[in-house]
Amino acid sequence: MNHGTSLLWKQRALSSLSATRRGLPKEKMSENGMSRGKVLTIDNMNPTVKKVEYAVRGPIVQRAVELERELSEGMKKPFAEVIKANIGDAHAMGQQPITFFRQVLALCSYPELLSDSIFPEDAKNRARRILNSCGGNSMGAYSASQGIESVRQDVALYIERRDGGVPCDPDNIYLTTGASDGIVTMLKLLVCGEGAARAGVMISIPQYPLYSAALAELGAVQINYYLNEEKCWSLDISELQRALNEARRYCNPRALCIINPGNPTGQVQSRQCIEDVIRFAARERLFLMADEVYQDNVYAEGCQFHSFKKVLFEMGPEYSETVELASFHSTSKCYMGECGFRGGYMEIINMDEEVKAQLTKLLSVRLCPPVPGQALMDLVVNPPQPGEPSYERFISERTATLSALAEKAKLTEQVLNTVDGIRCNPVQGAMYSFPRIAIPEKAIKEATENGQQPDMFYCMKMLEETGICLVPGSGFGQKDGTYHFRMTILPPRDKLKILLNKVQEFHQRFTQQYS
Repeated sequence: MNHGTSLLWKQRALSSLSATRRGLPKEKMSENGMSRGKVLTIDNMNPTVKKVEYAVRGPIVQRAVELERELSEGMKKPFAEVIKANIGDAHAMGQQPITFFRQVLALCSYPELLSDSIFPEDAKNRARRILNSCGGNSMGAYSASQGIESVRQDVALYIERRDGGVPCDPDNIYLTTGASDGIVTMLKLLVCGEGAARAGVMISIPQYPLYSAALAELGAVQINYYLNEEKCWSLDISELQRALNEARRYCNPRALCIINPGNPTGQVQSRQCIEDVIRFAARERLFLMADEVYQDNVYAEGCQFHSFKKVLFEMGPEYSETVELASFHSTSKCYMGECGFRGGYMEIINMDEEVKAQLTKLLSVRLCPPVPGQALMDLVVNPPQPGEPSYERFISERTATLSALAEKAKLTEQVLNTVDGIRCNPVQGAMYSFPRIAIPEKAIKEATENGQQPDMFYCMKMLEETGICLVPGSGFGQKDGTYHFRMTILPPRDKLKILLNKVQEFHQRFTQQYS
């Protein structure tokens, strides 16, 4: 070692010693004496990412995965299996795919099958039409950034049928990677300003954690408005006004997000409520974002899905020509449950043309949404028609799936409401219940001492003792002093009964333990 190298090593050693004395981590040294400390550390990474939280796949779900592995390795537990009721993943819960959809996707993925007589002719014709719209007649080719034109045309026709003839321009349709992609993209366009001028976005509490996570990542201001649990999670305009007035003291409210039917609360908004929301948005100059991915999931008697766009246009030009609206749909929910294909669309109404050009530019950066997801979206909005070979089977499967969900929604409400200390509102729509739970003060104290939210403490104990994986209400937001959990109604009926019985038994045991 020459004198210069020796001196360098001594300097590095002294520096390391000094750092150790100051409580700083030692730098790793390479053979040539250069530092090998990490360029990216938890201290210098993007601070907004560290603020992102997503309860649906949070610590309790990670523990559920660990328990599954431990069971597979033969470890003894007080349960034989982990039942995950934490996420709206229909097929993972046992829901069967729609045959026609899978047939067409199989044909599109492997066109050699078009000569196979096992597939009905309408499925083959649909596959040929989709492939003819793809570059090189292959789903493996990129599409236009806005999505395949023929699919956007079919989406527009679907919206016109759904909304009783209200016109829909395919140029206002953007195919997306699930609804989430469209929602985050719109939020990116809306967020601007600094300090008291920073963009604020109004979201319902309880809310789907996508919204809070996206706003945290974008550095936007989250404005909470509370749904009324005492009135079946209804939306009150007076509460919107309260939240808006308070927020204007510290940010610039720009958008109002609505989830209808609701997640995690399962409410279905009345037409009158939607009209009131539109008037509020018009009066307060707010951009409306309508998350309508559960539009086929309506179960309660007297409830009906009304699209924001349909109501907007039926309110006349004063609103239909001025209120800016983006609405979202997906292949992941309803009767389809095809979460993994990541298909979706958004429709924009009354968007400034220059902003629309910027939206197209922004979407072009990610090239295009997955083409198989676009193909599936096409089938959802243009399913088999009466007289076609696949129609009867399609209608039978669709009806059976939605009927089963309606039965399980009622069953969930009924069983949970028999438990002293649990109160569950009617599951009017969507795929979840969000019951309120009474947690004894002794348990609240222990949870606080452990650095946990009381309902996280409750749900984690339930997981460890029963194998039931639910999501604590604190991950969705709730009024102070109230506690909830969210559970999906998706498991098969027999397994759902087991789940509900275990919840019932656990709550009684938990309450006795901490009384």
